Amino acid sequence: MSGARPLEPWRWLGVPMLYALIATLIFGIPFHAFGFQLPQPVFPMVLAFAWAVIRPSILAPFAILAMGLLLDLFWGGPLGLWALCLLLAYGVALAGRSMMAGQNLAILWAWYALVTGTAMVAGYLFVLLDSRSAPGLFAIAWQFLATIVLYPFAQRLIDLFEDADVRFR
Repeated sequence: MSGARPLEPWRWLGVPMLYALIATLIFGIPFHAFGFQLPQPVFPMVLAFAWAVIRPSILAPFAILAMGLLLDLFWGGPLGLWALCLLLAYGVALAGRSMMAGQNLAILWAWYALVTGTAMVAGYLFVLLDSRSAPGLFAIAWQFLATIVLYPFAQRLIDLFEDADVRFR
């Protein structure tokens, strides 16, 4: 018998979404130590990846859309930028779901980095087209690195709920 938890929407969507938004708020605090600010990883990227790997769902894209819009409002970016980037990441992860099945931790981490990189490159291009000026590459690279370090949280979520729905084994 696996240790998977039942697949109730509040448990696999609501609680992780709340954690991601709280982490975003905490890391958004303007705290400077030794002249450096806390990195601002894209915590909802963990969920966009994990939810696509766990199972296809009609609720997950709406939750991702809501989190993306909240990120745009919180960070003051163009409305819809992060929503579109996170939905793109979810779509890429969902499309590669069958190739990820049964892979080891290193391969899944590489997939997570690929999905995150795809979303960040798309965000870079969208901002470039919208503002007609290039965002700072160092800041994007720093945010990318801070986001891919979060993969163990995605793996934890996948481990908790991957086997909960027998229809998608």
